Amino acid sequence: MLWRVLAALAIAGTVFPFSQATRREVSLLITGATIVTMDSAGRVLSPGAVAIDGRDIVGVGSAESVQAQFAGRETIDASGQVVIPGLINTHTHAPMVLYRGLADDLALMEWLQKYIFPAEAKTVSPEFVRAGTRLAALEMIQSGTTAYADMYYYEEEIAAATKEAGIRGVLGQTIIQFPVPDAKTPSEGIARATTFLQTWRGDDLIVPAIAPHSMYTLDTATLKAIRAVADRERAPLIIHLAETQDEVKISREKYNATPVQYLESIGFWGPRTVAAHGVRLTPADIRLLARRHVGVSHNPESNMKLASGAAPVVELRKAGVVVGLGTDGAASNNDLDMFEAMRQAAFLAKHTTGDPRAIPATTALQMATIDGARVLGMEREIGSLEAGKRADLAIVSMSAARQTPLYDPISHLVYTSRGDDVRTVIVNGRVVMRDRKVLTLDEAGVLAEAREWADKVAAAVRLAAGRPVAKAPAGRPAP
Repeated sequence: MLWRVLAALAIAGTVFPFSQATRREVSLLITGATIVTMDSAGRVLSPGAVAIDGRDIVGVGSAESVQAQFAGRETIDASGQVVIPGLINTHTHAPMVLYRGLADDLALMEWLQKYIFPAEAKTVSPEFVRAGTRLAALEMIQSGTTAYADMYYYEEEIAAATKEAGIRGVLGQTIIQFPVPDAKTPSEGIARATTFLQTWRGDDLIVPAIAPHSMYTLDTATLKAIRAVADRERAPLIIHLAETQDEVKISREKYNATPVQYLESIGFWGPRTVAAHGVRLTPADIRLLARRHVGVSHNPESNMKLASGAAPVVELRKAGVVVGLGTDGAASNNDLDMFEAMRQAAFLAKHTTGDPRAIPATTALQMATIDGARVLGMEREIGSLEAGKRADLAIVSMSAARQTPLYDPISHLVYTSRGDDVRTVIVNGRVVMRDRKVLTLDEAGVLAEAREWADKVAAAVRLAAGRPVAKAPAGRPAP
């Protein structure tokens, strides 16, 4: 226990003259970097260091104090770079990267009903889902995302591919009222979800969840049954909520209530619930979400691109609702880059409120890290760089011309950096990307498989539309 006491003192600023013989050996040391911890004190350490042993962070502090206490079997010199907690994407649909650019510049309901739902009916399969998840995982790793929340079909395939890639997932088996590729009825979907929850319970990287699509695509009895399963299995629940004015209109016409109020009336809100979007919320809705401790995933890029509106993020945060960031699926964004999500979240809040201080850079980064962890109910494990938490982190280069000069690392992370500035990514103590080379996936193979699926998607969509089928050019679907 002595090393724990000494580590705590060192983190507090006390340095001891440890000899090489008395230093604790750990699996990995990261040294020389600026460490943006996102801990409760908001510490930024420059130069700082992180000590990792197995899957856990065991020390974070000044370079001098950490190196005095720990000897790494491996050391990464991150001089001139910034180390951050791994980014947490609180809402996406991973396999939908294979629909990237398939249908753009449309409102949500038209986009869903005329393009996405028909395309899914003809192309989604376990093989499609595996290929899409591998592509999404590759993109997420390359842009510093170490954990994500998902809603889709064949979620067991997503879980297997996510674990193979070595990243963390809160993965929701989707249930919807009409027949979909993995379930012909809602009851079949609930049965599949229950099996999924039980099969993946206790996994080190995968948290299984249940995901009713929305209040407008499910009836009351099904929504109640899904909440009962989530409660019985103690599982997270993920749902689209108040994304568009059309959804609010449907809810008011059918139930004489907002979507939030309707779901409250049927006893739907409960522990570990993630509501994606939350664009069309009334002040009463916001107070209710705060009272029920519902986490909200803000998806600024998708909401702007689909012209759904701007979520009242400032009001949500003031009311005590925890808000994380999401990219949504790449079919509506069209990427999974959380750096872009941070930037757009900050810009959109400033624009809609007329206040340049509405969402400052530090808050945007918080929403992508520790607040994202809170939304997912995982703040004790991930979201900040602190001893005792899982070693999920990204090392970001600051050497580009557009990043020079560097005065404030947090400002640069939010307003300047991009996903491809990430050099190295560690998840659960394992290096999954080193110097831009992903170690857990065959990049060339993943991309080749995705291009093959692009041909199949293009063919299926054109057949559905009654038009001649054109082979997609390498790398993208046919126009």
